[in-house]
Amino acid sequence: MILIAGPYRSGTNDDPVKIADHVSQMTRIALELLEKGYLPMLGEWVALPLIEAAGSQRIGDAVFNKIFHPVAIDLLSHCDAVLRIGGPSQGADEMMTQARQRGKAVFKSMAEIQF
Repeated sequence: MILIAGPYRSGTNDDPVKIADHVSQMTRIALELLEKGYLPMLGEWVALPLIEAAGSQRIGDAVFNKIFHPVAIDLLSHCDAVLRIGGPSQGADEMMTQARQRGKAVFKSMAEIQF
């Protein structure tokens, strides 16, 4: 299983259209990985429904912050690798750091992954 780490809020000024574009980009990469025989994972797929169920009122509120990045970091223990995509993102960079500390494979492009 490969966790895809990319920008979510970074560079969006919390504009929902730009955020949706980031998620769409990660999802397209996930589909490409799936088609190549890998099981892709996005922290957003797990965290966002939980954030909504927990009653978050807006991106970046206390409920959002309590769940969003911690869930993605917890997912690392179930993944074999992390693929970093997209532009600047403190959260995605943290996923890379956490993955390296846990001895996980870290990829910076699709080309680095053996298909």
